[in-house]
Amino acid sequence: MTEARFIPLAGFETYPESEMLARARSFYEEVARRRSVREFSDRPVPEALIRNCLRAAGTAPSGANMQPWRFVAICDPVTKREIRLAAEEEEKHFYAHRASAEWLEALAPLGTDENKSFLEIAPWLIAVFVQKFGQLPDGRKVKHYYPAESVGLATGILITALHHAGLATLTHTPSPMKFLNRILGRPPNERPFLLLVAGFPAPGCKVPDIARKPLEEFAHIHEPGTN
Repeated sequence: MTEARFIPLAGFETYPESEMLARARSFYEEVARRRSVREFSDRPVPEALIRNCLRAAGTAPSGANMQPWRFVAICDPVTKREIRLAAEEEEKHFYAHRASAEWLEALAPLGTDENKSFLEIAPWLIAVFVQKFGQLPDGRKVKHYYPAESVGLATGILITALHHAGLATLTHTPSPMKFLNRILGRPPNERPFLLLVAGFPAPGCKVPDIARKPLEEFAHIHEPGTN
C-alpha cells in the first residue's frame, strides 16, 4: 500500500466575520442571478475563457482523488451540427414514446420540445463524461470511487465558473447519450453525464417564469436537542 504523504495547506485565507458574511451574501446574490438559457447568441467566446473555467472544474473533490471526469469542449460547427441532429433524434423518441404523461406535464412550464437549435447556435458545447474506471498504460483497470457524485461536483463548479465569467449555460441531457461517445471518439470506460451549452444569451432572451424554493423549504438548521 502506498504511504500517505502530506504537505502544508497553502493558499487558505481567513477573513473577519463581518467580511465572511458579506462575501457569503455577495456570492449568493451572484449565483441567484444564474438562469438556464435556451436562446443563445452566436457571439464568439474566447477559448482561453473556457479553458480557465475547465481548470476551475478540475479543482473539485472526488472519491479517493481519482478525478473521474472528462470534459470535451466543442466549438467546431460541423461537430456541433452532428451532435444537434443526434440529440434531436433521441428527443423525438423521448417526447413521442418514452416520456410519461406525468413527465411531460412536469416539463410543460419550461416550454421544451425536441427542437434543440441552441446546440448549433451557442459557441461552445461541453460534453461531460464519467470515467467508470481508469486505465493504466499497461492496460490494467483502476477502480473509481463515487464517480457520478464526483463528476456532479465538478460540473457544478464548472457551471458556476462560467456564470461568474459572464456566460449563460444550459444543462442538456438527451437520453440515451451514447452518440456522444461515437461523435467525439470517447472510449467505452467513459459514460456521457450531460451536455453543457455555454455562451451569451440571445438579444431579447426570455426564460420561464419560475421561482426557486425558499431556504426554509430545502434546508434545516439542526439545533442541539431538537428533531
